[in-house]
Amino acid sequence: MNLQIETKRLLLRPLELNDAEDFFEMDNNPSVHKYLWQKPSQDISETIKTIEYVQQQYRENKIGRFATILKETGEFIGWTGIKFVNDHEENGNTNFYDYGYRLNEKFWNKGYATEASIAWLDYGFNQMNIEKMHAYTHAENGASNHVLQKVGFQFMEDYPDKDGVIWKWWMMCRDKSRLVRTGNLDK
Repeated sequence: MNLQIETKRLLLRPLELNDAEDFFEMDNNPSVHKYLWQKPSQDISETIKTIEYVQQQYRENKIGRFATILKETGEFIGWTGIKFVNDHEENGNTNFYDYGYRLNEKFWNKGYATEASIAWLDYGFNQMNIEKMHAYTHAENGASNHVLQKVGFQFMEDYPDKDGVIWKWWMMCRDKSRLVRTGNLDK
């Protein structure tokens, strides 16, 4: 996949196997997994399998999660991007576009998630012509819930996962994306 997206501070590019070490550092951190249903990665081989899975999504769906790189230093700060969910059901839905991100803890609270989100929503709605985008977050993850609301997602409902953990289901329609393009976002 040749797609690259740039923002003021970030480069968004396809994940590569040479991202595995930095990806593993992020996914091995229990703080990063506090609001996720998975357990932190215990071995880099898990990370390599994840990257290979995402690369398969690029081939099959022409989109997936991308490495998110700090342009100033070249550091891998996490992943962001659009995924076509067709491999499982989430809140009773499958075959939908999902926006998501995961950042290494040392890059939290610097506005990177918001910056990447604006770029991805612009790309998804205006280049891919997606009509409706979803996102889902742990109900107690205040930071991620705030980012989604800030960039224009609308909260739809709470729902329990198979273990009874409550998640928030978010949606944004294409007509809302014009706010992303013009930067007219609520603070």
